Amino acid sequence: MNITLSTQVTFRKPQVEDGAAIWRLVRESGGLDWNSAYAYLMMCDMFPSTCAVACVDGRLVGFAIGYRKPEQPDTLFIWQIGVDVSYRGNAIGRRLLQKLLRRKENADIRCLEATVGPNNAASRGLFLRLAADYETACIVTEHYAPSLFPEGETHDAELLYRVGPLTMKKGVIE
Repeated sequence: MNITLSTQVTFRKPQVEDGAAIWRLVRESGGLDWNSAYAYLMMCDMFPSTCAVACVDGRLVGFAIGYRKPEQPDTLFIWQIGVDVSYRGNAIGRRLLQKLLRRKENADIRCLEATVGPNNAASRGLFLRLAADYETACIVTEHYAPSLFPEGETHDAELLYRVGPLTMKKGVIE
């Protein structure tokens, strides 16, 4: 669905009530690791400053869930990001990340990280475009090998994407 982003999509901090909608969006996406509903409720409740949701006509159509790394508080780790299949292709994921980075309470974030499976072209493209927007590097390294996951669970390797250093004067799309 092609939409006019400036008039139809609103971006805001999540509320605990958004956790269930995020859980449903992840379940319906087919491409994201599906976690417990509790995990999404908790992230919305305890980490609203480092999470964001996108809504159209009051309906949640996208989300970014992240937190500051305890040992690197200037690094925002994006745990998951997703956009409703009918709204993909409208830069909602990119705008969610930019809204997070432009918040006053996040002004000291200098790097953004996320782990991405090797077959996830959409996420790979998102983080590479974000680095280009900010005119900065995107360093990709091996992070979680398949052998780290429990026996019986088939899981691809997870690559770490590190975008930065970020400067708040760059990387804005409207």
